[in-house]
Amino acid sequence: MAKNMEIALLFDFYGDMLTDKQRDVVELYYDNDLSLSEIAENEGITRQGVRDSIKRAEAQMLEMEDRLHLARRFRELREGIEAIRQAAREIQDLNDRFGFSREIDDRARRIADLSEQLAEA
Repeated sequence: MAKNMEIALLFDFYGDMLTDKQRDVVELYYDNDLSLSEIAENEGITRQGVRDSIKRAEAQMLEMEDRLHLARRFRELREGIEAIRQAAREIQDLNDRFGFSREIDDRARRIADLSEQLAEA
């Protein structure tokens, strides 16, 4: 399952760089959860041809990721945003427990709001 998630993420970043046929086959296999046989029947090619196309596409996307690191940077950015959100919540909790300050609360809310906007972008 983790490999499927990784390929799906790579497909989001690098799918447009694949050939139309590779993109279609990968999408049918990973997004639509069709079997190799079902794809072969739909596309009019052999099951082995489907498998080869998927493996070539996976290799190309992994190579692109090795060179560009877009998916890795995206994951790191999401993790960083989540850490910022958590820190803002902790600041608000500490502020509530140890003598409430409106300024601290406002700034913690602003940080939380900004991190939410970044996560949605």
